[in-house]
Amino acid sequence: MAKQRREEAAILRIPVAIWVLGFVSLCMDVSSEMIHALLPVFLVSTLGAGTIALGVIEGVAEATASITKVFSGVLSDRLGRRKPLAVFGYGLAALSKPLFPLAASPLWVFVARFVDRIGKGIRGAPRDAMVADCSPPEVRGAAYGLRQSLDTLGALLGPLAAIALMAALANDIRAVFWIATIPALAAVVLLVIGVKEPASAAAAADAPRRLPRWSDVKSLGGRFWAVLSIGAAMALARFSEAFLVLRAHEAGLALEWTPLAFVVMNLTYTISAYPAGRLSDRWGRARLLATGLALLIASDLVLAADLPIALLMVGIALWGFHMGLTQGLLAALVADSVPDSLRGSGFGVFHFVTGVTALAASLVAGILWEWVGPSGTFLASAVFSALAMAGLPLGVGKR
Repeated sequence: MAKQRREEAAILRIPVAIWVLGFVSLCMDVSSEMIHALLPVFLVSTLGAGTIALGVIEGVAEATASITKVFSGVLSDRLGRRKPLAVFGYGLAALSKPLFPLAASPLWVFVARFVDRIGKGIRGAPRDAMVADCSPPEVRGAAYGLRQSLDTLGALLGPLAAIALMAALANDIRAVFWIATIPALAAVVLLVIGVKEPASAAAAADAPRRLPRWSDVKSLGGRFWAVLSIGAAMALARFSEAFLVLRAHEAGLALEWTPLAFVVMNLTYTISAYPAGRLSDRWGRARLLATGLALLIASDLVLAADLPIALLMVGIALWGFHMGLTQGLLAALVADSVPDSLRGSGFGVFHFVTGVTALAASLVAGILWEWVGPSGTFLASAVFSALAMAGLPLGVGKR
């Protein structure tokens, strides 16, 4: 009973702004995942694109988001304003959604994804900095975990909504895409109405303003660069989740049920992210990160083996638990390691480096899959995970 009261008190100490930011992420992820769950099929079967075109569209889109995060994070520090950049980023993503049902060619989809990812890049670092600006240090891990849980819940609900709507609308993909615009618009409205500019960012606005400088990035400090090195190593071990879907399909999961891989992963991700953040405030970040990496290694070993689909789903579930135990904690570590005045810059650089590293990881994973097979891809991930775990004491300390 006492433990339950402590947990309830911890949740109550999380500011309302964090809850609102979490539901903003949830709404936008519902919209995005409703589209992304069907986009490969739409490109190939409806618009006649090939798999190479699909790879180019996704690769350029994700690289664009990673690069944009650097500039938006630094700019939010210099302007002393997080919310306008976050609103602009979410608004740009919402405006991109109608382009998908209107698309008449793969080029249209490319433009839509490009605009959508620019929006994601613009909002990402300022939003993550806002979480730290709004939350007391003693519940910072819980705050990041809560926002991540709500974000991932949206990623879970999106594919489920897409499957249900496809059944209800006789497989009319464009109609589903139109419906996906509604939660995207709701996310923007909720952010505009429900979140005020954080006090620390607003106070910085009174300082003399200047353009971002490279010296800002260089002055982030040794502790930040150590955290960044660990984040990059972990990103190298964790390639695109599309390989989970491919692994399940190759193991015998019917094509129409392949989104189930995302559902299983996002379910375990959702239920573990907040408890992991809460525990990290008491036990320290490093222990939870090490546990998360151990779960990734276990997942890799299961997915590398020739096992029935039911057991492979266990491996996919472990992958989701790994995400829950690491992603919010990495964000909290970044917030812990940089001065308040450079928080947006820190998140921008972190997202850029880990995003580019993740793209490289997916390229390596694809090459290994082609040359060696699924076992080579997942065993390589296990090796990189072990290396990242070995570097944890140097990067983030024992706690």
